[in-house]
Amino acid sequence: MTKHFYLTAAIDYINGAPHLGHAYEKIGADALVRYKQLTGYQTWFVVGSDEHSINILTKAESLGRDPQDFCDEMARVFQDAFDRLSIGYSIYARTSSEANVKTAQHFLQKCYDNGYIYSGVYHGWYCPSCNRFYKQEELLPGNVCPEHKRPIDELDEPNYFFKLSQFQDRLLEHYERHPEFIQPESRRNEMINVIKGGLDDFSVSRSTVKWGIPVPFDPSQVIYVWFDALLDYVSGVGFADNRERWETFWPCDVHVIGKDITRFHAIYWPAMLMAAGEELPKRVFAHGFINLKGEKMSKSAGVLVDPLDLADQFGADAVRYTLLREVPFDRDGDFSMEAFQNRYNADLANDLGNLVNRTANMIKRYFGGAVPAAGDLEELDRDLLAAAEATVAAIDPLMEALDFSNALVAIWAFVGRANQYLERASPWLLARDPANRPRLETVLGTTAEAVRLIAYLVLPFMPATAARIASQLGFELRTEADWSRWGSLPAGSTIGAVEPLFPRIETAPV
Repeated sequence: MTKHFYLTAAIDYINGAPHLGHAYEKIGADALVRYKQLTGYQTWFVVGSDEHSINILTKAESLGRDPQDFCDEMARVFQDAFDRLSIGYSIYARTSSEANVKTAQHFLQKCYDNGYIYSGVYHGWYCPSCNRFYKQEELLPGNVCPEHKRPIDELDEPNYFFKLSQFQDRLLEHYERHPEFIQPESRRNEMINVIKGGLDDFSVSRSTVKWGIPVPFDPSQVIYVWFDALLDYVSGVGFADNRERWETFWPCDVHVIGKDITRFHAIYWPAMLMAAGEELPKRVFAHGFINLKGEKMSKSAGVLVDPLDLADQFGADAVRYTLLREVPFDRDGDFSMEAFQNRYNADLANDLGNLVNRTANMIKRYFGGAVPAAGDLEELDRDLLAAAEATVAAIDPLMEALDFSNALVAIWAFVGRANQYLERASPWLLARDPANRPRLETVLGTTAEAVRLIAYLVLPFMPATAARIASQLGFELRTEADWSRWGSLPAGSTIGAVEPLFPRIETAPV
């Protein structure tokens, strides 16, 4: 029976170019999806753009552009960036798409028909950059947005409101019955405290803005940006235009988001789904932020790293590996160009690159490029096999927890064991005496099998590297196969062209 897995990453604002934070989130989400594919799941992976915000409209107007044309251009910029980072998304879901327009209007109408929408007048504080309404007590002195540190204005306009206050008990009950619903636990505890502190109804429409999706029961207003953005998660899996896909993949297995938008995904979103009578997602995972040498990244302050520049210079896989190895996904972490160079040279060029290069070259030199069959195993060989089995067993719970950093630690520990095995077995010494031929066959056959397994282990994180390893060792990457079974590399596989996977960086990247 086919297993299914549906994951979304956050729907991005596209008023500016993608940055390292976008790359980090999408790479982590992509790694989990690729791992699920590796373990036999049929997957659906949605990324997309949030296009109906005031800051999008303001940016387009400042450039003398039509907002839709501006969004069309920026959506292409983001898709190109994700492609260059090897993000294997299934669909790029846009909030301005016909599917999302239909979905948003259907959902709002359903919530209205079910009695959860009412008309009123909004009086309060609104930050156009956050696309969020604030209470007075949430602002910094001087009516300053706590997130963007800029003064914001009071609004007084007729709106439609969602009865969020009616869902307090139902949300708390759901949290209690499903403790895994919000992760990590620190975010879950934070959201529980927010709910227990009382929930206020929130606006779901704007009457003074025309850039957006018309409210179905009052076309003089448009749907509030957060309502239509959250619905991209269901429109992107076919709610309005592919019911077979919708019924196959919903409810979503994991929403991967940044910690700053946890409240919308952990409180507003499940309440909206409850109001519409739809199933809730299984899990919301709120990752931390990346700092650059201890400072929060800021374009205006010049604290930035362009992930695409790094990918173009050193390959997307090096960026993918370093980000997920350096910064644990469940908390804030630090990134630096020094760390990038050190990881690249030590982990990728030395540990992994040298292992693959030496193994392939020795098989070419001693066996004419045909992978030998391993014969009787000695204790040294069996120890490596046991390490392989332990590594495979350790990876699954780490990936399930989105603990990519420790998953890579475990994989690189096995890379280290394979290198140690090669040093201790010393095939270059065995090759000096023809009498050692059977032992030489076993050592290099065993090493080749370890490298095959490593190719599969790194595939979710470094898909291009996994393919290059497979090409050099002469086997085909097949994710539907029993990839973790030891001994799956056929004897006689022909070694391909041997080239360094990661040439060393001799000067610090800038």
